[in-house]
Amino acid sequence: MPISGSTGRRRTALAVAAAAALIGSMALPATAEAHGHGQDKPKFEDLQLLAINDLHGNLEPPAGSSGTINEIDPATGKPVDPPTPAGGVAYLATALRDARQGHPNSITVAAGDLIGASPLVSGLFHDEPTIEAMNKIGLDVTSVGNHEFDEGSAELLRMQNGGCHPTDGCYEEGRTFEGADFPYLAANVTNEKTGKPLLKPYWVKNVRGVKVGFIGVTLEGTPNIVTAAGVQGLKFGNEVETINKYTAELKRQGVNSVVALIHEGGFPASSVYNYDCGAGGSGVSGPIVDIAKRLDPAVGAIVTGHTHNSYACMIPDPNGVPRSVTSAASFGRLYTEIDLKLDKRNGTIVRPSVTAANHVVRRTDAAGDLNDLIKRYSALAAPIANRPVGWISADINGRGSSALEKPLGDLIADAQLDGLAPADKGGAQVAFMNPGGIRSDLVYKASGGEGDGVVTYGEAFTVQPFTNMMKVKTLTGAQLIQVLQQQVSGSNTAAPKILQISGNLAYTLDLNKAGADRVVLDSVRLNGAPVDPNAKYRVAANEFLAGGGDGFPAFAAGTDKVDGPSDLDVFNTYLSNHSSATAPITAPAQNRIKVIKAGQTG
Repeated sequence: MPISGSTGRRRTALAVAAAAALIGSMALPATAEAHGHGQDKPKFEDLQLLAINDLHGNLEPPAGSSGTINEIDPATGKPVDPPTPAGGVAYLATALRDARQGHPNSITVAAGDLIGASPLVSGLFHDEPTIEAMNKIGLDVTSVGNHEFDEGSAELLRMQNGGCHPTDGCYEEGRTFEGADFPYLAANVTNEKTGKPLLKPYWVKNVRGVKVGFIGVTLEGTPNIVTAAGVQGLKFGNEVETINKYTAELKRQGVNSVVALIHEGGFPASSVYNYDCGAGGSGVSGPIVDIAKRLDPAVGAIVTGHTHNSYACMIPDPNGVPRSVTSAASFGRLYTEIDLKLDKRNGTIVRPSVTAANHVVRRTDAAGDLNDLIKRYSALAAPIANRPVGWISADINGRGSSALEKPLGDLIADAQLDGLAPADKGGAQVAFMNPGGIRSDLVYKASGGEGDGVVTYGEAFTVQPFTNMMKVKTLTGAQLIQVLQQQVSGSNTAAPKILQISGNLAYTLDLNKAGADRVVLDSVRLNGAPVDPNAKYRVAANEFLAGGGDGFPAFAAGTDKVDGPSDLDVFNTYLSNHSSATAPITAPAQNRIKVIKAGQTG
């Protein structure tokens, strides 16, 4: 499988071969004529799209597994070991600026989650630094993602329009946040009462006489993965219906070239960054496949996100014609280059001309203006960010663990039980943590001057940046079992969400079975004893889970709620109370969930 060189100009072999074959079959004119030098030949205009997604406010180079990319060594055909360090917005800026060279028609786009779940340097300032960074790198347009709603629609509108934070005010004297220079698109997000879109549904760019429309949507299931307060008063429509509706509207306005920016994604069969998904997109699964197959053929290219995966696919449209579908992983580690031709006769994207490839954002040349922005905000955050809160003996992986039970997930759940077990804190008897809330790893190597093994407040914040408030509720034993079953059933059937559990809970998960039956009922033990369906248990979880988020309605059915401190405060307190320089915390053993893999027996 080919990889892109450091210059970022090589295309995947599959995309180039398919494009060449299709172009040949359509008898496009020779190169000179294609650019308008023939008397009676069609004229074409080249367009470059540069795409990113799921930055999540990672301005500084991300640490641990969040800051690496899997690639193949072209000399050996084997994965590069260790993986390649990548990312950092100053390096991303340079990569994009270099990629634009020689391309007079270049548009930079994104597919959502630029902000939200951000490290401290951005998150502490309500992601104003990230919006400023996107202005500097020349972002032209983006769709919203689910995390753009973490602080509610009013805050999202402030990101677009500017103004100081309503509570925290302005962060620097004489400086007012000016908002995004680029439009946020939210075609499928409407006001429940008025039915009007929260933000613009589309944006049109005139490319030397050809109008190109960009339609932006987030996943329809956003309310299931965001706190209820974040999406209050909003309705999230179907992605396909919305994009097809606005594609038709754009065509009525004479806009026949359409690109969809969709915050929903897929799961490629390979983790290699430039995976091409195989013939007909057969090597990718997930929601984006069905979406892509149903979108109006007038949509010439689809830029996706949300799953944090990387791929450059050709998935057939409703007419069976291959169409480019891409995703650039996350955290600014990659960007996608999509090159296409616009037909100046009818204003359409010449679909056979579309080629796409992902390129690694290598840490070789940092843009000075972005470095200055990061230094400015880092200095403001330093008194808080650099404070030590604990010690670890080695890496404790969260995002970097591919296991269903993650070492850092175990540690967080233990911290939550420890902090909320006292009677005056809720009397918790067991704790659950949602895997999506673990945003990074705890890395042993020092990120600054704190020393190896020291966990700073900034590093802990990167792991748990949402500041979700903790809750303790009473669930019956039957409801507790339902929580475990809802990990692999209901809305989580197709993509299970395995909760991280405190050390006093254990059970077996049999992947040979289907749905709720995957949880082996007679294996569930709390403090070594079977869970009594009729007994009552005090259960700790963050407010997102406690409200039924991530497809866990059994949590929402709990009673006798007691409010606790934030999940970050609980985590930091645990690290401080249970570790020292001479007695650091070690990674939990990952022995709480016994997994019987498909094809294995118990």
